[in-house]
Amino acid sequence: MGADEVYGVARQRFDVADAAPLLLDPQGVVTGWTSGARRLLAYPASEAVGRKLADLLATEDAERVPDLVERCRRDGGWTGLLTARRRDGHPVKVAARITSAEEANGGSRWLMLLSELADAPGWNMSRTVLEQMAAGAPVGIAIVDTDLRFVWSNAALEQFGGGPAPRRLGLRFADVQPGMDGQAVEAQMRHVLETGEAVVGYEHVGHVRSAPLRETAHMLSFTRLEDERGHPIGVYYTVVDMTDRHRARQRLALLDRAGESIGRSLDLTRTAQELADVAVPGLADFVTVDLLESVLRGAEPAPGPLADSEEPVELRRAGYRSVQDLAEAVIEIGEVVAFRAGTPPFRCLATGRSWRAERLDPLTRDWTTDTPSGRRATFRELGLHSVMTVPIRSRGTTLGITTFYRRDDREFFDEEDLRLAEDLVARAAVCVDNARRYTRERDAALVLQRSLLPHRLPEQDAVEVAACYRPADELTGLGGDWYDLIPLSGARVALVVGEVPGHGIDAAAAMGQLRTAVRTLAALDLPPEEVLAHLDDLVARSAREEGAEPGTVGSAGTQGVGSGCVYVVYDPVDGGCSMAAAGHPAPAVVMPDGSVVFVDLPQGPPLGVGGPPFEAVETALAEGSTLALHTDGLLARGETWAVDAGRERLRRALERSGPLESYCRSVVDALVPARPYDDVALLMARTKRLGTEQVADWDLPSDPAVVADARRIATRQLAHWGLEELAFTTKLVVSELVTNAIRYATGSIRLRLIRERALVCEVLDGGATAPHLRHPRTTDEGGRGLLLVSQLTQRWGTRFVPEGKIIWAEQALTELPE
Repeated sequence: MGADEVYGVARQRFDVADAAPLLLDPQGVVTGWTSGARRLLAYPASEAVGRKLADLLATEDAERVPDLVERCRRDGGWTGLLTARRRDGHPVKVAARITSAEEANGGSRWLMLLSELADAPGWNMSRTVLEQMAAGAPVGIAIVDTDLRFVWSNAALEQFGGGPAPRRLGLRFADVQPGMDGQAVEAQMRHVLETGEAVVGYEHVGHVRSAPLRETAHMLSFTRLEDERGHPIGVYYTVVDMTDRHRARQRLALLDRAGESIGRSLDLTRTAQELADVAVPGLADFVTVDLLESVLRGAEPAPGPLADSEEPVELRRAGYRSVQDLAEAVIEIGEVVAFRAGTPPFRCLATGRSWRAERLDPLTRDWTTDTPSGRRATFRELGLHSVMTVPIRSRGTTLGITTFYRRDDREFFDEEDLRLAEDLVARAAVCVDNARRYTRERDAALVLQRSLLPHRLPEQDAVEVAACYRPADELTGLGGDWYDLIPLSGARVALVVGEVPGHGIDAAAAMGQLRTAVRTLAALDLPPEEVLAHLDDLVARSAREEGAEPGTVGSAGTQGVGSGCVYVVYDPVDGGCSMAAAGHPAPAVVMPDGSVVFVDLPQGPPLGVGGPPFEAVETALAEGSTLALHTDGLLARGETWAVDAGRERLRRALERSGPLESYCRSVVDALVPARPYDDVALLMARTKRLGTEQVADWDLPSDPAVVADARRIATRQLAHWGLEELAFTTKLVVSELVTNAIRYATGSIRLRLIRERALVCEVLDGGATAPHLRHPRTTDEGGRGLLLVSQLTQRWGTRFVPEGKIIWAEQALTELPE
């Protein structure tokens, strides 16, 4: 079928000479009825006036009436196809056109013209009549044949490209619509031709081929035209410009993405990079984010007369994103960016106001003082032609600047783009300032915690030790994990790992209090379960003094309520190991053969919560075994974790070997990321044994005459060890301690000398009372024994064992003999 035949059929679809007019009020209610409308729909005026337009249409079109009324209000009218319903219920296809009909009194109504689309005789419309009907339509209207070649279009279609209507006749759609993707639109037309299904509200985004390239958006609707036998003969379609609405949706979508993407962390550099990532390519082709050095440190920006300065201002690159390779312009993240005085970025920092250049001078060079390549490229060389610079301001303070660039093949920035950029940066500025404040607080808490943790672990001969601490990421906040090694009497050591609930400075302070309390209790030489019991009482009492509810964890976390702790005592003389835990994971033990076991340790309640008494476990460790004490952050993966799965991962990590320091770090690296969800503390201790040549002991009867023998055997042992210079003091210590045991205790006595980093003298007796250091008067004849011991030795004390008590004293060795 040729173009003339298609045009002839189309004329019948839009005959206005026999059109049936009627009047509608702004709400779509019929207010005026004509004889033409009565002939078409068979309703008398008495039945039609006062009815809603929806009552005169088929169900599928009645649902469209609210939308048609809205479109008429917005666009000033509407033209399209409807299915009306006669008075007898018979449907009839009509072409409808709605236009504004102003009243003399200033009121407003709508004039609606209905033309039946049927094979009735007398439908003979000229091209002039057809163009008259569509000439005033606010949308583009056209008809194409089955080859998708234009046979007719109205004047309004010119605004969508392709030139005047006469030039389009006989051409393909893709030939005359350069601003749209012709293949995508023609695919919709072919679908309509093949299926007969109308396509309404098809949105298409394309570009107008201009310099620079301009993005457009249109809404198209397609209806198939058929001959009297129902065969397709073409497509009738309408086009509405949706560019402004499309851009508004894009801007809203960009702001939505910014709300979801920016500020997901409290890391300053990551937040700046998130801002750059969101803006490219939705708003710009190249974005840089530069922050003041003081801001990156978490401090307040330093005030100063920047506006009058002649010196460049230095910032640090915190984020950038580009859709193309701009190697000459890219300054890597973390590098210094110096903007020359008087340049737009310099002025934005000084004034706090945004700046936009719709068209950059192509010969202008980059505003920085230098680039990694050693020369400043021109904007033409970089392919950039439009720029916006927006200061990053929060709470009245400028923190840095964000600069947006577009390439030569894209539209220039306009005022709407600048407002969008300011809104985008304003949202990011709050996140940047929050991250800055958090950085300051976190650094303060980290400094506090680092100062409270051991700077170096004490030197001793019981274990080889290594420790690793990794703070939590910025979202969770710094916690209160700690570790410690405490030398005890008799060459023994205490190994401690614990954690305080909560985060920040309060948790770090509570950790310091608990660590001090543990060291104080350890000096009393108490068993592990008694150390935890006293610590539990201390935490509960502190919480009560602060007004916390008994047994609660929360605000009381600052006093350590709910804290976990594991306390281990190791004796290198016999390899004995005793341990107890309060709400804390049990240690793992790596055997000398490399196998890994977990100690079956009864779990006591967290500190300060209350519950059953603490229980200790005693075991013997072979020399070369490695104890791994850790906080639960080592086993966790996110907010929740399974004990069995975490232990299995730890087992695999501990099965490796190597020097203890690197071994400890490798275990942490294998199990937790660089920024873990929770703090991680790992203390690893490889056990040693004191050789038989370092320990000597003797059983002595409870007889005063044995004191002289004790002095003699101690002197011989010191000579054997090459410690004759300590003989005088040692004889006095042995004499006083053995005499004290004979006088105040019962049963046998054991004397033991230990040579390690100090010379330790111990006397075991069956007594259950501790000696009391007296300060005798000048006239007193006794009571000076322990006073002399305390004055002549480095330290002394008493500890209780199942057999009784041990009184001990240590003398420092200036250097160990070979």
